[in-house]
Amino acid sequence: MSIVSFQQVILRGCGLDVHRDVVVATISGESLASETPSYKTFSSSLTKLKEWLLSNGITHVAMESTGVYRKPVYKVLECSGMKIWIVNARHIKYVPDHKTDKKDSA
Repeated sequence: MSIVSFQQVILRGCGLDVHRDVVVATISGESLASETPSYKTFSSSLTKLKEWLLSNGITHVAMESTGVYRKPVYKVLECSGMKIWIVNARHIKYVPDHKTDKKDSA
């Protein structure tokens, strides 16, 4: 199997896997250690997520368009100044290996 690599375009980004009760976030980028914490979907927890992303200098966030569950997350993050992308899950679902929330967010 060959290894595929991509040129890094976003210096500091985050991927979110959004569910009804939990949001799994993976940050990655220039001079950042990759981390994957989980946050509850209460407003206070989503505010902590936003503050954590800002403290790490995250500029771009991508999240799956999982129905209505993404709406509160989007509302909390939209006023932060970060670029937020809602992505089509069909375009990223075919990642090889066993599916997990951490892999989805990464």
